[in-house]
Amino acid sequence: MINKIEKLLELSKNTARIALDKLVWLDDEDEKRYSFDEDIAREAKAVADIIIENVILEQLIPTGIDILSEESGAISGDGNSTLKFIIDPIDGTINFVRGISKCSVSIALFDGDKPLFGVIASYPDCVIAWGGNGIGSFLENTKLKVSTIYDLNKGVLCTGFPSRFKFDTQSILLQVELMSKFGKTRMLGSASQSLLQVAKGAVECYSEKDIMLWDVAAGIAIVEGSGGRVLTTQGSSDFSLDVIACNCVNATNVINFKK
Repeated sequence: MINKIEKLLELSKNTARIALDKLVWLDDEDEKRYSFDEDIAREAKAVADIIIENVILEQLIPTGIDILSEESGAISGDGNSTLKFIIDPIDGTINFVRGISKCSVSIALFDGDKPLFGVIASYPDCVIAWGGNGIGSFLENTKLKVSTIYDLNKGVLCTGFPSRFKFDTQSILLQVELMSKFGKTRMLGSASQSLLQVAKGAVECYSEKDIMLWDVAAGIAIVEGSGGRVLTTQGSSDFSLDVIACNCVNATNVINFKK
């Protein structure tokens, strides 16, 4: 089993590089064309999302492993494994199409609900991060480790308002209360990039409510591989999660996971 997982990790890293190389060349206006979802008002989809998904699926479908993708949903494998790939072709679509900041190609492998490893390919800096519990986490050849800042007043929080965030008074007040615990707050527009900052030790904590599983799957594994702690609870819709990832073992004290 271990040898199989190692081979799947190498496949995922190679797939992420292929997808990243393709992303670099998507400069055409038609490829960056996007629209907002009719049902989820703040959910943006671009032609590039489908192009990159096709690149990834071409590599992963032959494994026979189930796949959950943001764009295509559930894709059944041969039914002989409890393993599942969870992919987000472009996490941070608006960042990509508008040229705002970083985005990611995100690939994770889960065994049931357990993350085994994650791979994050960052654009436009074109670097690959990967890791998982028992594997360690790396950015190219550099080992990643969470920070040692435990005073939240001196710490940095990464957060955001995902497409399914409910902008009711209680949710907003809870978000502001959380942000007030930290010295600084940053919103990067990409959950995978935010989790990568926790794994790198660049920030102390990441938290979002109702973020989608494919947005965070790879990043969760990488944070765990770098010595961090991740807590998740079910969100308000299918495949959505309330997530907190911290450098500290007492992460449960940072936020109260209330619906």
